[in-house]
Amino acid sequence: MKNQENNLLWINVNPALKIFDVPLLKQLSKTFTVNCWEYSQSTDEAQSLEDVLVLLHDYLKQGDRPVHLLGHGTGGLVALLYAYNYPERVKSLTLLSVGAYPAVDWQAHYYAQLRLLPCPRSILLKQTVYNLFGIQSPAAIYELRDRLEADLKTALPIHTICQNLSVSPRSVSVPLLVCGSDDDVVIDRKLQADWQPWLKTGDLLWQCPQGRYFFHYFYPQAVAEQISTFLNRGAQPITPLSSSKYCA
Repeated sequence: MKNQENNLLWINVNPALKIFDVPLLKQLSKTFTVNCWEYSQSTDEAQSLEDVLVLLHDYLKQGDRPVHLLGHGTGGLVALLYAYNYPERVKSLTLLSVGAYPAVDWQAHYYAQLRLLPCPRSILLKQTVYNLFGIQSPAAIYELRDRLEADLKTALPIHTICQNLSVSPRSVSVPLLVCGSDDDVVIDRKLQADWQPWLKTGDLLWQCPQGRYFFHYFYPQAVAEQISTFLNRGAQPITPLSSSKYCA
């Protein structure tokens, strides 16, 4: 039976990549009521991160109770900033592939590489596929490259070739779960470990042994189990769970 008290809101600002969220959301929907809030950037829009937070706030103001916010990558950044600004509307916060410097995402990594190694976009995106997904078949490489290229056009534009957005580490007053992957080259071990000084009693930092940047796509059941355990324990002090039993 679903827990109607625990309504989950998944934040997505990368519509071209939302296919990678589906397995995890299906797992979570077995236990919780899961809703999605999506933002897509059109070609002629000039929306900022602040504008997107306003849109999200307008949406959440329609509800009568706090929600559990979840997000991956840039969606996690939006969820984090919202929880920081409006903690009264957030019951808990779950971040996936979000480091202590939360604006770092796959696009920041891509543009940093582009500045160091000027080359055609298609070549660099192909290398980025290897970084994000590991070894893939030739057909999968082209499909994933096209998805990444589409994301550069339609995602919330917080990074460019000229400048990457930087957001300093910060704590939030709501219960926090941070999930990452040991073999992620974008949100590496240092960016994940840098969360430690910002965690409160009851917060949890969990790492999947593998899966890279989209570990929640490759191991949705293991990630869903971590999220469910965290939400069911609420804000009470918890003992960090070992990642060694998962994603083997």
